[in-house]
Amino acid sequence: MSEIPNIYLDDPDPLSVLLSKLSLSAEIYVNGDFCGTWSVDTGGSKRIPFHLVGSGSAWLHFEGQAPQQLTPHDLVMFPHDAHHVISNSEMPPAPEQVNAPMSNDGEVTNLICGFFEFKNPVFFPVLDSLPKNIVLKSHEKDSGERIEFLIGFMLKELAAARPGFYTAIDQMAFLIFIEIMRKQMGNSDLQDGLLKALFDPRLGKALNRIHQQPEKAWTLETLAQTALMSRSNFADAFSKIVGLTPMKYLTHWRMNEARRLLKTTAMSVASIAEKSGYESEAAFRKAYRNTLGEPPGAARPK
Repeated sequence: MSEIPNIYLDDPDPLSVLLSKLSLSAEIYVNGDFCGTWSVDTGGSKRIPFHLVGSGSAWLHFEGQAPQQLTPHDLVMFPHDAHHVISNSEMPPAPEQVNAPMSNDGEVTNLICGFFEFKNPVFFPVLDSLPKNIVLKSHEKDSGERIEFLIGFMLKELAAARPGFYTAIDQMAFLIFIEIMRKQMGNSDLQDGLLKALFDPRLGKALNRIHQQPEKAWTLETLAQTALMSRSNFADAFSKIVGLTPMKYLTHWRMNEARRLLKTTAMSVASIAEKSGYESEAAFRKAYRNTLGEPPGAARPK
């Protein structure tokens, strides 16, 4: 054979690269039986909350929407950390009842609560294309067999509580997040944004190169070539879907990576400037301040 097929996983897809760079993590912190009169709101934590009904039923109350009943294996996620109420009743609870102790009588609902979080804090609009809440109904075909399988597996792990189950259920929640992202990409109502661009067969290639090689001397022309598009078509499509020009996005991504290195390593500013694609430390400092509104030194751990 003149050519040997590449058997190594050395060319990750755009979503995998982005989630890795942003350090996505998942954590389940509640697995409890709620009975009687109860209501919870886990919004406002600057994370991405979600709830899963293990057994019984609950009601989702969300501003501007009619109450929606949640039944076993239904999952609801709030991509923008919006305030919400999950309760036992179709009637919205009074504000003072939210997160108050339950009454301990009546029907029992098993509720699993958790959150997804990007450990690398960024201003990139990864989830801006998504709705304020996503409800996956277990009995609907379009919820996805993989998600249903993962939810079932997670509930079995919680019930068995075998050694290592804490880590296992968090990893399953991580996989559920990826499946939710995949499912949303099949939604014809998905709004323009970074997530939509990542799954675009042409724009995704250019974004992937930016994410993997921010230090490269990219130009509008070379990025367009990566996307196999003309320069003008690439610039127009990128700006329309992502909401930033290609070069502006490149600068934002570079500065985010620089901030991560400033926070997590002892590398000098000069070295970080070089890894960010700047030959001059002065030019890097100026770009950093103009983009993030503070000097690089402000990111160093106190």
